[in-house]
Amino acid sequence: MPILHGVNASPFVRKARIGLAFKGIEYTLNPMMPMGVSAEYKQKSPLGKIPCWEDGDFTLPDSSCILAYLEKSKPTPALYPADAKAFGRALWLEEYADTKLAEAVAGVFFERIVKAKIMKAPVDEARVQESIEKKLPEIFDYLETLAPESGDALVGGRFSVADIAVGSQLLNLRHGGVRPDPKRWPKLAAWLEAVHGNPCFKPIVEEEVAQFANM
Repeated sequence: MPILHGVNASPFVRKARIGLAFKGIEYTLNPMMPMGVSAEYKQKSPLGKIPCWEDGDFTLPDSSCILAYLEKSKPTPALYPADAKAFGRALWLEEYADTKLAEAVAGVFFERIVKAKIMKAPVDEARVQESIEKKLPEIFDYLETLAPESGDALVGGRFSVADIAVGSQLLNLRHGGVRPDPKRWPKLAAWLEAVHGNPCFKPIVEEEVAQFANM
């Protein structure tokens, strides 16, 4: 059976897991941290990062590459829109989630979860507030313009890689005790609830909420 290397709390590992669930692909999760990785693992993932997909003698690192590969190997159900413009927009939102959104979310998640619950270290609350007050509002304003009036699709009227990528990052924010204010960002807040309730998302959300509650 194929193996996905990486720990649950990583939004990028989660992104791959949700894509796998969406396509109904079975796999084994090897819950490893991306710190002090072995030389053997670096042969599979040269940057030493997670996730990494392993299927027999085929290995592939990086969540975006893994999802693109899965789309080619099992085209249905489709993770990417068929329309060219919608396809381009979905790719852009995946990139936006993996970069700008990820950086802003990390200011909350790393401090309140990784440092506080895993490392048992003091929290830099100033860094947390910088993300909440200065970085996230601009991002939420942008996503509010894209969020649908109802449903769980940011692009093209159907669930796609865009929803997986953005929703995965925002789940880490939720773990850190922060969500978009529905009074200020009503469409974004409603979309996020719909995404986290999607059948391919919900079991992972529940698994992680329980995991962090017991720390």
